[in-house]
Amino acid sequence: MYGVETKRINEAVKNNPDKFPTGYVIELDKTEWDGLKSKFSTSIKGGKVKLPSAFSEKGLYMLATILKSQHAVRVTLAIIETFSKIRELSRNIKTLSNVKTGVPRIRKTPVVQKQHESIKDFDPFSFSDEGIENLLK
Repeated sequence: MYGVETKRINEAVKNNPDKFPTGYVIELDKTEWDGLKSKFSTSIKGGKVKLPSAFSEKGLYMLATILKSQHAVRVTLAIIETFSKIRELSRNIKTLSNVKTGVPRIRKTPVVQKQHESIKDFDPFSFSDEGIENLLK
């Protein structure tokens, strides 16, 4: 994940517990692990003794901010760009809602509707050619 060895990920989580609050890292139980294990090739030696952890979406993003790999840096930049665009859209909506033109409210609907469509259709992964989903692979 992020082009980093599993042991480095485990170290990052262990060394930064305050950055992974409840719900960011999920401890899998035996039933969950057994269900997932069949989807991965395992070693003949018997595999893990300790049950693995999984990351929620928020946990994956937090992990990207801690790790130093190029892949993690690209994901972190994608997150920052996405939030910046969302704040800009929010400011635009606030500005539009405060405009007093003297025109009846029904006449402003197309502008507000267009802004609503911009948010509804906003794809936070569209700012780069790869997008975050491809970055996480």
